[in-house]
Amino acid sequence: MLAEIITIGDEILIGQVIDTNSAFIGKELNKIGISVYQITSIQDDREHILKAFKDASERVDVVLITGGLGPTKDDITKHTLCEFFNDELIENAEVLAHVEELFAKYISNTPISDINRMQALVPSKAEVLHNANGTAPGMLIRQNEVTFISMPGVPFEMKYLMTESVIPKLAVYYKRPHIIHRTIITYGLGESAIAARIEAWEDNLPSNIKLAYLPNLGKVRLRLSGKGPNYDELAAAMNAESDKLYPLIRDIVYGLEDDESLEEIVAKLLTDKNLTLSTAESFTGGKIAERITSIPGASNYFKGTVVSYATEAKINVLKVPKELIEQHSVVSSEVATAMAKGAKELMKTDFAIATTGNAGPTKGDSNAKVGTVFIAIDGPKTKIVQEFQMGSTRERVVEKSVNKAFELLQKEILKM
Repeated sequence: MLAEIITIGDEILIGQVIDTNSAFIGKELNKIGISVYQITSIQDDREHILKAFKDASERVDVVLITGGLGPTKDDITKHTLCEFFNDELIENAEVLAHVEELFAKYISNTPISDINRMQALVPSKAEVLHNANGTAPGMLIRQNEVTFISMPGVPFEMKYLMTESVIPKLAVYYKRPHIIHRTIITYGLGESAIAARIEAWEDNLPSNIKLAYLPNLGKVRLRLSGKGPNYDELAAAMNAESDKLYPLIRDIVYGLEDDESLEEIVAKLLTDKNLTLSTAESFTGGKIAERITSIPGASNYFKGTVVSYATEAKINVLKVPKELIEQHSVVSSEVATAMAKGAKELMKTDFAIATTGNAGPTKGDSNAKVGTVFIAIDGPKTKIVQEFQMGSTRERVVEKSVNKAFELLQKEILKM
């Protein structure tokens, strides 16, 4: 059971808009056993769109299209659908009433125009999918055992249509296999080292279960994917293979992706143990605090952060002794330790994380090699500081350091 996603819009091709729609659609289809065969992004161009429709119809069962449904002349998806299906546009009374209602309720300062009313024009062969969040309806056309579904490119409108209309209809139209994914999150060991450790297990996986390595800046996700006609048998096989895998990597496993992120695990530990946390961040620029505060209820354990990017902030706010910086430089274990101590005393918390390092591209106030990072944890019973070499790309250095900070913090909390 295969699907293809076609995104229409020059804005995607020139990088002005990031295609998050395809990721969402792919996940939703996968939940009901439909595999995405291909994702295609194309211009707002008639010939290009027609060719994409033809090619997709010859290789998949379902074609999902987003974009090109606005009321302006550059949005040509509806017209091209009509040409592809030898159809014509007709006015849909329900869509027109919905468009007029939206303008009356929410856009009363702008009179509805004939251009806006054109949103009610749909191919006569299409089943209209109600879009409660916008003026452009979804459209479903079935021909020669292939289902074409066109949706607006606006993400929250597309998501509404996918969850409320598209997925329920596809679940009825097609008999689908079961697909199960299980993604195990690991920290502290590289992709090749993990592969060497679990090679014998991987070589003996059943033919219907596959393993994928997903490395990403300090962590490696191991995704087990199984496909089969019987859900209970597939789930049992997945559980059996997971049970064999876990003992091989127990020391680096931090949970399942669909369960909790590492920062959520840390948050739960802090909450359960009634502990508090503060941070002092230099080159990470508040990203540790950002991840923490994205979790609901963070105010129960997180007291605040100091983004001491400049040397003066380390001295004046965190009370890092100036002579300590002069003796060891801002990128040093001594300064990282002093920053953690300063944050802990300033915020009056049980734990404090501090980061200082040289993320590049220049060396800044230190002669430390680009990629040199120090992470310090100041806790109720122990104080640790570790040095790392995180590479030469700024984004990579920052992201790996944030991940490592949470990893170190979790280990220290577990000692309590």
